Amino acid sequence: MCYIGTMSSENTSKINHLLSSHPSGVVMQSFWLAKQGYSLDLQKRYRKSKWLESIGTGATIRAGDQVEYEGAIYALQRESGSAAHPGGRTALSLMGKAHYLELATNNVTVFGDKGEKLPAWFQKHDWGVKVEYYPTSFLPADMGLTDKEIKSFSIKISGAARAVMECLYLAHEKQGLLECYELMEGLNNLSPNQLQPLLEKCQSVKVKRLFMYLAEKAGHEWFKYLDLNKIDLGKGKRSIVKNGMYVSKYKITVPKELEEHDKASI
Repeated sequence: MCYIGTMSSENTSKINHLLSSHPSGVVMQSFWLAKQGYSLDLQKRYRKSKWLESIGTGATIRAGDQVEYEGAIYALQRESGSAAHPGGRTALSLMGKAHYLELATNNVTVFGDKGEKLPAWFQKHDWGVKVEYYPTSFLPADMGLTDKEIKSFSIKISGAARAVMECLYLAHEKQGLLECYELMEGLNNLSPNQLQPLLEKCQSVKVKRLFMYLAEKAGHEWFKYLDLNKIDLGKGKRSIVKNGMYVSKYKITVPKELEEHDKASI
C-alpha cells in the first residue's frame, strides 16, 4: 500500500477494522460507509491509497476484490433495506433444484418491490451476467424468502415455492410453461403451512391458477393439505396462450403439449 505513510494511524486503524469486519466479495455503498463514520473525504483517501476501489458512483469494493452480482445484492439488502433478491429460476438454481434443466447461466433473474429501482452503479456495472430485473408486488416483499450462503456472506433469495410462483409470473412471455411444470415436478417436499399463506396473499390470479394446476398435475402429496377455500382464484376465464387447451377446473387455457404431457404413459 504505497500511500499508507500519508495517512494517520487512526485512519489506518479504521480501514483495517472495516476490512476485517466486512466480508470479501461484496459492495460497500458510499452513503452506508459515511453512516459508519467513514466520511466521503476519508473514502476518497482510501481509494487513493489503494485500499478501496470505485465500481461506480456511490459504490466501492476492496481493491482487487472479485465481486459478482450476489455481492451487490448483499449491499442492497443489508445497507439499503432493499427487497431486491434472486428469484424465479435463478433462485431454484442457487438451491440446486434446477440442475436437471438447461439453464442460461449468463442470465440471472432478480425481483424487487413495485416501484423499487436498482441504483445506477448496479445497472451500469458489468457483473459478467445479464441481470433481468422485475419490480412487482404480486407477492409480499418479505414472504417466502430463505437465506443462501454465497462464499463469505449470505443473502436472501426466493424459497422454492416463491421461486416457482415467480417463474409463473413471467410465463408465458419469458418462460415456457412446460419448463415450469418440470420445475414443479421436483418440488415434492414443499410445506403446506408455508405455501398456504403465500397463495392466500398472492395478488396474481394467473399465478395462483397455474400453480394449483401444475401442482395437482404433478401429483404432489402436499397439494391435498392446502385449503383451497381460502385461496381466491378470481372469476372468469384466463387464456395463458392462444390456440391451447382449456382446463375447466381452473378456467385457464394452457399449451396443448403441457396438458397432454405425461398422459401418453398413463
